[in-house]
Amino acid sequence: MTKILAILIAGLVCEAIGVVFLSKGLKQIGEVKHVSATEIWRVVKAGSSNTNILLGVALEAAFFVALLVLLSRSDVSFIWPLTAMGFVLTTLTAKYFLHEEVPPMRWVGVLLIMLGAGLITWTEKAKDRKETNPAPPATGAPR
Repeated sequence: MTKILAILIAGLVCEAIGVVFLSKGLKQIGEVKHVSATEIWRVVKAGSSNTNILLGVALEAAFFVALLVLLSRSDVSFIWPLTAMGFVLTTLTAKYFLHEEVPPMRWVGVLLIMLGAGLITWTEKAKDRKETNPAPPATGAPR
């Protein structure tokens, strides 16, 4: 369980920092004005030489590798909801590295995400305790 959480945290840190680099790079490239083949080509061409976008993609790829490892070792119903903690890390990273304004209601949402992830972790620990300490079989005299 500790190893799984360590891989998860490392992956989520990569994801949060990766998203910040992607955002920074896209702001350098310029706003996508409309969806067209020409505009998509402009963004791809500019992004393929933008250091921030390349670093963001690499960090997102590292997150994806961590996710593959985690999904191979544990239940999807445990791992996938915990990836929501990435929203918490991304919000913190955006606030402190991109200096984004985060209104109070958004912080309430972040708190709710943390509570949900905590409940999921708690249920997994409860399941682990139950598996290592199974209830003794019922004994009774036959009638």
